[in-house]
Amino acid sequence: MTSYPRPVVRLATQIVVSLVAAPADAQTPPAVITVPRLTRAPALEYLEGQDGHATDSSLAAERAAAGLGVVVSDFRQREPGDGTPVSQATTAYLSYDDANLYVVFVCRDDPAKVRARVARREEIAADDQVVLYLDTFRDRERAYFFRANPLGVQLDGILTEGQDDDVSWDAVWQSDGRFTPDGYVVRMTIPFRSLRFPRAPVQTWGVALGRVIRRGNEEAYWPFITKRVKGRVAQFAEMQGLESISPPRNVQVNPYGTLARARVLDKDVAALVTEGDQRAGLDAKLVLRDALTLDGTVNPDFSQVETDDPQVTINQRFKVFFPEKRPFFIENAGYFQTPVNLVYSRYIVDPGAGVRLTGKAGRWSLGAIAINDREPGLVAAPDPLAGSRANVGAFRVQHELGDESTIGALVTDRELEGSYARVASLDTRLKLGRTWAATAQLMRSDVRELGSARGSGGSGALLDVGRDGRYFDYSGTFLALDPGFNAPLGFVERTGIRQMEHKWQFKFRPRGKAVLNYGPEVKVAYVWAPDGRQLDREFKAQFQVELVGQTQLQVKRTELFERFDNAPFRPYKTEAEFSTEWLKWLALAATYGWGGDVNHDPASGLAPFLGRATEAELQLTVRPTPGLRVDQAAIESRLDTWSGARVFTERQFRTKVNYQFSRFLSLRAIVDYKAEFGDTTLAKIEDKRKWGADLLLTYLVNPGTAFYVGYTDRYENLAIGPGSPPSLFRSRSPDLSVGRQVFVKLSYLWRF
Repeated sequence: MTSYPRPVVRLATQIVVSLVAAPADAQTPPAVITVPRLTRAPALEYLEGQDGHATDSSLAAERAAAGLGVVVSDFRQREPGDGTPVSQATTAYLSYDDANLYVVFVCRDDPAKVRARVARREEIAADDQVVLYLDTFRDRERAYFFRANPLGVQLDGILTEGQDDDVSWDAVWQSDGRFTPDGYVVRMTIPFRSLRFPRAPVQTWGVALGRVIRRGNEEAYWPFITKRVKGRVAQFAEMQGLESISPPRNVQVNPYGTLARARVLDKDVAALVTEGDQRAGLDAKLVLRDALTLDGTVNPDFSQVETDDPQVTINQRFKVFFPEKRPFFIENAGYFQTPVNLVYSRYIVDPGAGVRLTGKAGRWSLGAIAINDREPGLVAAPDPLAGSRANVGAFRVQHELGDESTIGALVTDRELEGSYARVASLDTRLKLGRTWAATAQLMRSDVRELGSARGSGGSGALLDVGRDGRYFDYSGTFLALDPGFNAPLGFVERTGIRQMEHKWQFKFRPRGKAVLNYGPEVKVAYVWAPDGRQLDREFKAQFQVELVGQTQLQVKRTELFERFDNAPFRPYKTEAEFSTEWLKWLALAATYGWGGDVNHDPASGLAPFLGRATEAELQLTVRPTPGLRVDQAAIESRLDTWSGARVFTERQFRTKVNYQFSRFLSLRAIVDYKAEFGDTTLAKIEDKRKWGADLLLTYLVNPGTAFYVGYTDRYENLAIGPGSPPSLFRSRSPDLSVGRQVFVKLSYLWRF
């Protein structure tokens, strides 16, 4: 009789149990709490002694019980345990008044071990946190979340089942936090006018409270939210007792003004020109029946204050995705999200005015946006597009089917001088049990190019089946896109494909305290052309170990088949990754990969070829004081021939220093360097070297009220040659300023 190693037997048992059984907690009715109404806001003075200094947690709890609301204390781990009581005692109190919902967290811990610093809003990922989730429509699909670190620094967003957390949503709310001799306390004040909910005299919401203890990789929640059940929102408790909370009116007006002065290099005439920009605009928000939000904007603020993070862009077979950072587009972006991304707002470059409607009505969710784009008309006459504007629109509707399942539709349109690009889509998400869910999408595009009398079209389809569990995860995806499918407003890497992908992940969870989990992950993917020819094949195997202190070790091996320019290649890659936040003041992430890769941009007259590829990346964060943070990033990607000759190299370095004077005032400096160079007889590449500096002073009261003063300067290895007219040529050093700007920006939010 064959015997198997104990870890294999243990894992097999865990998988079988997770597939056929659910814990009793997941099958019992949700917990129910009734929130009391207070005549005034709860004060943190309940948690302090008569001398104004915080007392121990037990005495604080006794004082809080009289004036902070209903008590919640049975927090249980989701990670690393599954239902194990939270390692550090945690109590929360909930209450409300006419205008706000209040939550006070009392967290016991050794203050010397708690991770917290004064940081910019939403930059608390490395800190201990407390979190409030609110499913205001009780649809078990979507929830607001509000997070704060022990010093009250905020992070908010929207959780939607089947999507990534949407942290682009920003609300106006208050938070206060402070340390105590045996832990810390945090108070959250959530205005009802910042939320959307059904128009009813009495509200019943879903609610969950959480605590994150970073040094132990610990997440604990009340009520208990297990990974043995797919989805989190359906496991929330039920919160009752909210009566007559609708604001009499809910209107927001957010004007802004920007003054900028710039000197830039006009490469067409090889001369430096000076430009000035004075811009003012207005955003307005009207909340209809508590559940729908109508946004209007005139000359909107689409400036991007934050710069993009560095990514490898050289020798990329497909276009590189950069996330949206402009305020108008990122708010409520989740309403327009579909499994295949058909609304990528960065393709709307220079909008003039727009209107948007988002929200819920009963079991329906909807989002609509209409906006114009001035970018196509920013050309000189006699170009026929001079002064023209593209009109862009999108409409999204989604209906709840019950049991955490939905069906939805999306229509997008972009029109310019007789041309158009239209896409229609149907999608659904179906829950297939405690741990399984399926997602499907059908798409059809219709495009007529500029100057064309006829349009062309194409279709697409997606099917995804996934399982999330504590020990075993699986996802299987099939995607088909016709060669004629075209979605200019979406982010679609390639068309004319039939793609299938499977991914399996297993986790062993030992009982020790240092190693939290370990196990393999396997991915298999195939891509075919519509005629059946195989275009790509990928086999990836990796092994991961997760340790306490946010420490991870990964080893990966990838074997590929790639058809490029109708020639077959077999690239491969081996990677090693290490990341840790073991120390409070230091975070480190390093990746090194080596193998063979295809030169996708060979020199003219040269066919693509396989070469020796290496890539290294280092991310380092140092926090020497509570208010100072230094981030250093370095990336190098290179390709050599097998004989050792250099084909190309890309190097990027970024140093980012942020000093936080208070929760609201900060000074940030960034220095970037990027170089691309190689052998022009082997690759289609220029010797480009760039560096730049950014300085930004920020006073951010809330997401709508802020003051910025900024300075940017960009240098490139260019020189202006003599002659008439002058010409540009590449120099050895990046010492020519090609873009210098000073700007001041002010916005203020009125709510009434």
